[in-house]
Amino acid sequence: MAESPTSSTEKKQYPLQDEKGVVDVEASPVYDDAGPVEFAEKAELRRGLQQRHIQMIALAGTIGTGLFLGSGKAITRGGPLGAFLGYLFVGFLVTAPVLSIAEMSALVPLSGGIIRHAEYFFDPALAFANGWNQVYSYMVSLPAEIVAAAVIVNFWNESVSNAVWIVIFGLLLVASNIYLVRVYGELEFSFALLKIMLVVGLNLMSLVLVCGGGPTGEVYGFKYWRDPGPFVQYLGIPGGLGQFAGFWTVFSNAVYAYSGTENISMAAAETQCPRRAIPMAAKRIFVRVLLFYVLSIFFVGMLVPSNDKNLLQSTGTAAQSPFVIAATGAGVKVVPHIINAVVLTSAWSAGNSGLLNGSRILYGLAREGRAPKIFKRVNRFGIPWVAVASLSLFVCLGFMSLSSGASTVFSWLQDLVSVAALVNWTIICIVYLRFFYAMKKQGIPRERLPWKAPLQPYAAWIGVFSFIILLLTGGYTTFIHGHWDNETFVSSYFNIPLIFLLYFIYKFAAKTKMVSLTDSPIMEFILIAERNPEPPAKPKKGLRKLNILWS
Repeated sequence: MAESPTSSTEKKQYPLQDEKGVVDVEASPVYDDAGPVEFAEKAELRRGLQQRHIQMIALAGTIGTGLFLGSGKAITRGGPLGAFLGYLFVGFLVTAPVLSIAEMSALVPLSGGIIRHAEYFFDPALAFANGWNQVYSYMVSLPAEIVAAAVIVNFWNESVSNAVWIVIFGLLLVASNIYLVRVYGELEFSFALLKIMLVVGLNLMSLVLVCGGGPTGEVYGFKYWRDPGPFVQYLGIPGGLGQFAGFWTVFSNAVYAYSGTENISMAAAETQCPRRAIPMAAKRIFVRVLLFYVLSIFFVGMLVPSNDKNLLQSTGTAAQSPFVIAATGAGVKVVPHIINAVVLTSAWSAGNSGLLNGSRILYGLAREGRAPKIFKRVNRFGIPWVAVASLSLFVCLGFMSLSSGASTVFSWLQDLVSVAALVNWTIICIVYLRFFYAMKKQGIPRERLPWKAPLQPYAAWIGVFSFIILLLTGGYTTFIHGHWDNETFVSSYFNIPLIFLLYFIYKFAAKTKMVSLTDSPIMEFILIAERNPEPPAKPKKGLRKLNILWS
């Protein structure tokens, strides 16, 4: 086992992975100021993300406009009980890709997450297909988040053109990504704390209001569960079928809200001690999402009736938030401004995360020869600046929203991105199953892994079947007589032929083969992990023992 050098003059420069991705387990590790580097790219990228950054980034990716603004749509479609059950059910399902990606990333902590794992454990063609599918989704979602931030600012000031805010937020986005990844980590850490404090405050406010502690003194209890009822007759379909249809429609809202939970490994090569940090984030993320999301949906369903006309508005600001509607109805006036401020940081934070994740996917694709080599270039700060700069250009698409006609098209493109989360979750589970059964075929005990996820392979199998069903039924309303909608159909099913098209085009062009279970290079990666152990975690002292969020 290699020992850490005692000084910087003793650093060795023998990467364990060559340009073609061939692993040399006999090579000595590279060392830098952050410790041993098992892979060449980890010597190129600056490891500025610490344990607390990874923990809070994982949480920040799941709390945003999907909760503060989008939860109202779920209540109008599924009713308070339908929305609660929908978010709860998807919350259980999302643990499958999170646990799967965390186990593989603890063994192979490379930038790009599942894009890189598909290369080694499934088929290079799948790495290419999902990689470019994800890049495409970030190209569209980046300007969407910046436009959302600009619209939110209009809640306070409508005199300044959205173009000005798009430029300002876009430049801030580039600045936080192009210089130091540590800046990104601190920003996301701060934004996550704001979101957590807001959610906790809103839930406490909701509890007080439900029990009759508001200015009006009205006790809400479960009165909206009785009238207009726990479920909604969606699309006017009578009976239990209409209620089930509304409940099923909530899934699309919940999937969008939970999207991003799998990104804990996207910047693994820039994470200090990833074999400890990533699994810890995975183990805790479900409990946090359950507490923040499901509890919030439960409370807001008690405070706002599903037929409230304000829930049907689409202002893009805090005015459409069910929390604001509940607070306003109860006579609490300061809440809209607080929510709008945090939603603003959420929108910009989502763009910030998208730029980092998208640029790391591009960098990972370039490392594997599936994107132009220019995307491999890094600056002196260890940032893949060409990939960041290239994706940043797509922020300019946000100016399309300044025209009413183009804005309609832009909203249509934005809807396409939401399905990419389901496609990505499905692929993560499929690749993990190949990884799992390759270990079984080769007789490698799971105890040798840096971290073995619980509930496997059952969670991955459930995830694959459930996500495929949700994909195929995402646009079911278009098949109901009299409800055909071109936008809904295309946005619900465009990603399915796209991923297959990318896969087979590259497979036939590059003549790739699926990695057999016997040839999967799992043992090589295990040897790398065993020969380069991470330093033990520092023991908790004093008040740190009470920290359940990131320590």
